[in-house]
Amino acid sequence: MVERMRPRRSCLAVPGSSRKMIDKARGLPVDEFFLDLEDACAPPVKAQARRTVVEALTEGGWGGRTRVVRINDLSTEWAYRDVIEVVEGAGADLDCLLLPKAESAEQVRWLDVLLTQIERANGLEVGRIGIEAQIESAGGLVAADELARSSPRLEALVFGPADFMASINMRSLVVGEQPPGYDRGDAYHYVLMRLLIAARAAGVQAVDGPYLQIRDVDGLRRVAASSAALGFDGKWVLHPGQIDAVNEVFSPDQDDYEHAEDILDAYAWHTSTEGGARGAVLLGEEMIDEASRKMALVIAAKGRAAGLTRRRGWRPED
Repeated sequence: MVERMRPRRSCLAVPGSSRKMIDKARGLPVDEFFLDLEDACAPPVKAQARRTVVEALTEGGWGGRTRVVRINDLSTEWAYRDVIEVVEGAGADLDCLLLPKAESAEQVRWLDVLLTQIERANGLEVGRIGIEAQIESAGGLVAADELARSSPRLEALVFGPADFMASINMRSLVVGEQPPGYDRGDAYHYVLMRLLIAARAAGVQAVDGPYLQIRDVDGLRRVAASSAALGFDGKWVLHPGQIDAVNEVFSPDQDDYEHAEDILDAYAWHTSTEGGARGAVLLGEEMIDEASRKMALVIAAKGRAAGLTRRRGWRPED
């Protein structure tokens, strides 16, 4: 069984056609890189970009971070060659393919079948390469539940805000911000929550899309905090200056992390025979039970993925 719950706090978009930007990206502190063959590559350079991506992946130097390639969408003439050339050339050095403009489970299953055929033909481990499905339209959002359950390879649903805004005729040219005239609530709340619920019900991750105002770090932090509060696992970044803010927002702070670990340790001990086999107990002034344990698991897992460590462990005498 391949581990599908990789850290995805920050997912950096890197043009697959730019060797200079790919080389620079290797040293950046993100959880995931995706080398883009779709929107970041103009049609005349897409074929060369595939070769550039294969070279970059096989050369290594990615520091154990998740390596993803975004192929072109399935309505184009480039998609099938993207899959074949990238996986045949660099399948052993690739973690996931990102499918843009996903609108049906059949599209993900097509990609799954093609991946399986290439893996078998090239002696690669069948099923190791995962899939991320990007929802970028009203139709894709309606199909979120079936997309989330479409394949055992599926690791994450990803929100694509720019194309989504166009698909619903949203009156805005600023991706990631509230449309002019929408002065109450959050115009994206339903979209994000709908995607999140579909992902969580299927046991996959949910990743928010990019904030295009790359110099406005305060604005980025504000919108990232909103999706992080809902429960998203991470967000796309487009520029090195966005990475630290996104990593911070999608990581628990040290005190919350340690409290979550304390809840897990205390609950495990108190529910054991040695600890009295009690189902609800006090931790300091706080009552904890099985629901507390489930909530703490989420925070602890995010903290561990972010590399946090405890300053002091919980003890029964505490």
